[in-house]
Amino acid sequence: MHSDVNVSINEQLLHLEEILSKNTKLMEILKILDNDGIKNYYVGAGCINQTVFNYLHGYNIDYGIKDYDIVYYDEDISYDSEDIVIKRLENKFKNLDVIVDIKNQARVHIWYYEKYGVKRIPYTSVEDAIASWGATITCIGVRLENGKLVVCAPYGLNDIFDMVIRPVKREFTKKWYDERAERWIRKWPKLSKIEW
Repeated sequence: MHSDVNVSINEQLLHLEEILSKNTKLMEILKILDNDGIKNYYVGAGCINQTVFNYLHGYNIDYGIKDYDIVYYDEDISYDSEDIVIKRLENKFKNLDVIVDIKNQARVHIWYYEKYGVKRIPYTSVEDAIASWGATITCIGVRLENGKLVVCAPYGLNDIFDMVIRPVKREFTKKWYDERAERWIRKWPKLSKIEW
C-alpha cells in the first residue's frame, strides 16, 4: 500500500498536484485551457492516472500516454458547435507535440452507439460523464481555475495511489474492462486488478 492511501483528501490532493506538475505537457495544456475561457471542462482519464503510475513506477513521467483527453459540457449539442471548439483548441496546442482528444460530453450519446454498439444515456454534466469512465482510476479530471488545481474524483483518490484497478459497472462491459486492465498491467506491472 502506498503512503498516500487512507490519508486525508487534502494530503492526497497536494501529492496529486505535486506529481502532475512534473508532467510539463499536461501543465502547459492546463495553462492554455485556463486562459482560453472554456467553461465546464476537465483534462482527464489516462493522462492523469498514467502520470501518477509513471511517477510511482519510477518511469519517465509521460511514458505510455498516447493522448490528452479534454472533456467539457455544452448544452449546444450540434456537431458544428463541438467542431468549432475542437479546431480552436487544437490550434492552441499545435506547438506542444501532443495529441488531444476533445469531446463535448453532452453529445456523446448521439454517436456512441454507432461507434461502439452500446447505448448511452445522455450525461447530465461533465462530472456525470467522468463518473462513468470504466475504472475508478480513470474517473479523474483536473483543470486550473485562476492557476489553482480543481479535481473531480467521484470515487476518491485511494485507488490511483494504491494502483488498484476497480471496475465502474456503469455503461461499461466486462470485456472492455478486462482488456483495458490487462493492457495497463503490461505497461505498469505494480497495478493490481479487482475482478469484475
